[in-house]
This record gives sequence, structure tokens and C-alpha cells, in this order.
Amino acid sequence: AGVTAPDGGELVALDARTLPAGAGSGQETEEDLDRLADAVEGASVLGRVTPEQKRALVRALKSRGHVVAMTGDGVNDALALKDADLGIAMGNGAPATKAVARLVLLKGEFSALPGVVAQGRRVMANTERIASLFLAKTIYASLIAVVVSAMAVAYPFLPRQFTVVSSLTIGIPAFVLALAPSNQRYREGFLGRVLSLCVPAGLMAGTVTLSTYLWLTLTHAPRAQVTTATTLVLITCGLWLLTLTARPLTSWRLGLVVLMGTIAVLGVVAPPVRAFFLLAWPTPGVWWVIALMAGLAIGGIELVHLVRRRIVRGRG
Repeated sequence: AGVTAPDGGELVALDARTLPAGAGSGQETEEDLDRLADAVEGASVLGRVTPEQKRALVRALKSRGHVVAMTGDGVNDALALKDADLGIAMGNGAPATKAVARLVLLKGEFSALPGVVAQGRRVMANTERIASLFLAKTIYASLIAVVVSAMAVAYPFLPRQFTVVSSLTIGIPAFVLALAPSNQRYREGFLGRVLSLCVPAGLMAGTVTLSTYLWLTLTHAPRAQVTTATTLVLITCGLWLLTLTARPLTSWRLGLVVLMGTIAVLGVVAPPVRAFFLLAWPTPGVWWVIALMAGLAIGGIELVHLVRRRIVRGRG
């Protein structure tokens, strides 16, 4: 028998002895699970539930697309804990129950769960941001290496210059973003979202950087001017990708991007820093090339982001 709310509109509690036949047999068919889900959908409390019924309830709710969590401390909860999306055992529970659980509350306090959820969201959201940065670097670095090797020409950067690019667009920002709080809920499709952004963005960054290098080389620009231009263009690509992965741009995230850009500019403006990294002050003509190529890169990467977002919304 079920117990409804005083207004009669909501099922509050249900006696498990009234569940459909077949629930808890261990060999439930899809029809059994469907009937069981219909019977318990919306109930807040289930009483007199056997261990087998608990397991069947978990399976029935999962068959409806629910994300199911199960808590318990006794051996009779182990079956359901094992099949649940998230099995939570009490710290003073049976060893068998703790062994199959994905999470053990050492002090048995449910008040710790909101913090656990927040920590999980932070880790997943920040991992996605950082993965996009590193994979984009892998894409454009591989593209540049392959093209340079195939054409048998000099590499567009010196090692210390590429270190500047990596530090300002990936190393320092990734360290900061990894520690940032995030309340964004986890969504399925982690790998697809990362690849759909970093692959085209990485190809765009690599293509624009190579185009800058070939343009200035074919116009017989000095080697120092060429490496400086390609370094600045690639830094611009990396910083714009950083603005995409760091969105929404809160004040401190925007400040991080501005800080990295400021350091890059100071590296060219300050003579001692410029000399250490073997950079040169670009001529007016080279500045025009840098501005044009950086603008094309920003427009292309932003277009990739907009198309990707529209596709994701269309699927949703």
C-alpha cells in the first residue's frame, strides 16, 4: 500500500511487499523493470525492502535514465551499492559493503556530501579546461614539426622562445585553472567536447603560425624578425584559446589572461628580456603581418567555438 501527501497529489511512501511480481528475483526482464519503475516513480520512502528488491530498484531506475545513488552500511545493501551509479557506504559499515562502494563516509556524516559533489565538479570542469589547452598544443606543435620536416626548412622558433609560448599559454594558466573553484555540473561527452575544440583550434594556430613564418621568410625578413613574429602570433593564438577554455570570464580569469598577455608584451618591449629570449623589436611591416595573422587566428578560433556551441545546443 502507498501513502500519499495530505493533498493526495504525491506518493510519499510505498510498502515493498506490494511491488510487482518478479521484482527481486534476480532475473528481472525489461518488462519487470519497467513495471517496477512505474510502481516506485515519485515515491520518497520505500519500506520492508529485501536486498534483492533494492538491487532491482536500482536497475529499474537506471533503466529510466536516472543517475542512481545508494547508501547503506549492512551486508544486505551490498548488492544495490554495487549496481548503483554511486554507492556510498558508512565508515562503520560492513567490510563487504565498503569494499563494493565507490565512496565511504569515514565519519558517517551525510553533511560531507555537498562538499564531495563540489570537489568532483571542480575536478571534472578544470580537467576539461586543461585538457583542451594541452591537446591543442599537441596538435599545433605536431603540425608545425611535420610541415617543417617535410619542407626541410629551419624551425620557426628557438627552444627558449617556444618555452615562453608554452609557459604563458599553458603552463602558468593550467596551474591556476586547476585550483579554481567551479560549480558547473558534469555533462557526458567529455572527450567529444575537448576534441571538437582543440583539434580545429590547434590546426588553426599551427596553420597561421606557419603562414607567418613562410610569408616573412619569402620576403627575406631577418631571422630574428621571423622568429619574433611567429612567437607573438602563436602566443596570441594560445591566449585566445585560453579565453575560450576559461569562460565564463570572471574578473580573476580575465585578469589571468590579461596578465599573461602583458608579460608577453613586456618580453618584447624590455630590452634585457628581449635579448635573453633572442627576440627583436618588429619593424612596422612585420607588425602589420603579426596583426593580420593574429586577427585571422582569433577570428578562426572564435568561429570554431561558435559553430561548436551551436552544434552542442542543437543536439541538446
